[in-house]
Formats: sequence, structure tokens, C-alpha cells
Amino acid sequence: MPRLPLRPLALLAAFALATPLAQAHEGAGLAGGFMSGFAHPLLGWDHVVAMLAVGLWGAFLGAPALWLLPVVFPLVMAAGGALGVLGVPLPAVEVGIAVSAIALGGVVAGALRPPLWVAALLVALFAVFHGHAHGTELPQAASPLAYSLGFVVATGLLHLTGIALGLLTRWPAGRIAVRGMGAGIALLGVLFLARAA
Repeated sequence: MPRLPLRPLALLAAFALATPLAQAHEGAGLAGGFMSGFAHPLLGWDHVVAMLAVGLWGAFLGAPALWLLPVVFPLVMAAGGALGVLGVPLPAVEVGIAVSAIALGGVVAGALRPPLWVAALLVALFAVFHGHAHGTELPQAASPLAYSLGFVVATGLLHLTGIALGLLTRWPAGRIAVRGMGAGIALLGVLFLARAA
């Protein structure tokens, strides 16, 4: 039986969860480039929990979803960010972000195993909303490329944290814990939805 790397998991979880209890879409006023973009996804629990859920689900599904879902999300998120920067309207962005936490947390809690293309499509759909929110809030003083790179890197690290936590599924008690994390994420999504509505 493989040993669980507790220290790295604890460090990744602490990093991901040590963010302020603030929504990332309330105009934090960060100006700059890479570091502003990097901080932006970490400043809102709506983003944090959705990113963690993508990693958790990927780890739960195993290869190739383990790496495909956390790659699809930032790539499509960058495209959604470009739409936001260009001013292309997307209705109900905050609702879409809240629903992403509900749906992604729900699939983890329910231990759902759809075909890979369905999982990738669901993740990509929600990535558009998260990216659009980042793109529309791009600080005027920021370098768009550096800012975008920063939020994609931060998103990737949150996915990796979710994957690390998702590795708990190797053990029966770990599967229960991961499904419980999914349920918690879905419940937080309901709270976000109530705030967004």
C-alpha cells in the first residue's frame, strides 16, 4: 500500500485555502501584471473552490482525465478572458461561476464517471465564465499578457492542489473524504448562487 504524502498535501491545501473570504469580482483594485493576475483567482472563494473541484474530479476519474481536465480549464479560461477583455458580453457570469461550484462539487460528491469528452465539455463550459470574469476585470494598468499568464498559473496551482487532495481516493476513507469535499464545494456554490441572484 503506497504511503500518503501528508506534508505536501497539507502545504498545498494550506496554500489554496489561505485566501481571504472575498469574492474576486468586487473590484479588488489590484494593478500590475503577473502578480496581480496570479492573486486574482486566489482572492475569491468562488474561483478557489471551482478550481479545486476540477482537480478533485480529475484525480477521482484517473488518467487521462487527471491531466486533461486541469489543462482544458486554463486553456478555455484564457479564451473566455480574451472575450472579457474585448468586451464581448456574456450574460449571468456570476451565476455561471456559482453554478460551476455546484455542478463540479456535485459530480465529485456523486462520484460521477461520465465519458471523458462529457467531463471535458462541462469543465470547458464553466471555464468560459471564470475566464470572462477575469478578463472584464483586467486592471487598466496591467499588462494583459502578464496578467493573463498570472491567473492561468494560479488556476493551474489550484488544480494541482485539488489533484493532490484527490489522491486520497486511493483509500476507502479517502474516497469518502473527497466526496465530502465535493459536497462542501457544492454547498458553497449554493451560497454563491444566492449572492449572485
